[in-house]
Amino acid sequence: MCANILPTDITLASQNADPAKLAAFEARITRGEKIEPGDWMPAEYRKQLVRMISQHAHSEYVGMLPEGSWITRAPNLRQKLVLIAKVQDEGGHGQYLYHAAETLGATREEMIEALLNGRAKYSSIFNYPPLTWADMGMIGWLVDGAAIKNQTMLAHCSYGPYSRAMVRICAEESFHNKQGKEMIYRYALGTPKQKAMAQDALNRWWWPTLMMFGPHDSDSPNTPQLARWGIKTKSNDELRQEFVDETIAEAHLVGLTIPDPDLRYDEASGHWLIGKIDWDEFWRVVNGDGPCNKERLAARNKAHDDGQWVREALAAYAHKSKSAI
Repeated sequence: MCANILPTDITLASQNADPAKLAAFEARITRGEKIEPGDWMPAEYRKQLVRMISQHAHSEYVGMLPEGSWITRAPNLRQKLVLIAKVQDEGGHGQYLYHAAETLGATREEMIEALLNGRAKYSSIFNYPPLTWADMGMIGWLVDGAAIKNQTMLAHCSYGPYSRAMVRICAEESFHNKQGKEMIYRYALGTPKQKAMAQDALNRWWWPTLMMFGPHDSDSPNTPQLARWGIKTKSNDELRQEFVDETIAEAHLVGLTIPDPDLRYDEASGHWLIGKIDWDEFWRVVNGDGPCNKERLAARNKAHDDGQWVREALAAYAHKSKSAI
């Protein structure tokens, strides 16, 4: 699952970088080469990558919680095993991403501390509660589907470790998406009660999912610089439109209704046009006032505190092993 790419102030890197090195760096990106940890890079390039990758890692780490809360309530053993495997994958994705950020000089301790103190951001979608078992399918279909759109783009990122991590993450996320889609299709084509559960879940998750792609391009001043450096290869609105076009067709196929009274198909462009997104809600949730913000951070802080003895034991073992050499 992917994090919201939130705007921060980007200054021109050329103000603080050697012009010749910057030109050579940007020429490599233009040629499609990957930038590796030991290569020269502008300080702002490094800063933006640490911000984006750590937010992405935090989103996977926090993203385990909504679905993890339903493991003990799965309707049968098969569904329980599927959900356990999915939550485990998300934990692994967080590990890949924290490692990628560490190659840029960030430390795991700094990143985790920023998350636990509420200073770091993660995807706003994980601050919404899953209310029924059908939400497990809807998260797989909508949330993981949106994440794959963003992550497929990032698999082409100019920074090598991030790009390579995304290749594996996308492969695993595709299974999550297919599992969720299959589940919703079965419900939508099942009994009236099952279809009503699927529609209710769609009604609650549709708009928060569209917010996952981040602000409109006109309100995302970082995008031109990120595109210039090959960090992003598509804009927020481009990714959102791709997702909307594909998902609406899938929903209509099984008789589900998109909860948007202003939705219409534009013959001229060949795209579905959606109504206005509630950006006030988006920023309110991002800034800590969503339905589950406090609950999510409390859960992560408790897990961190409960694992203190494990970290201390590992540190003691490492020290003892080093002393024995």
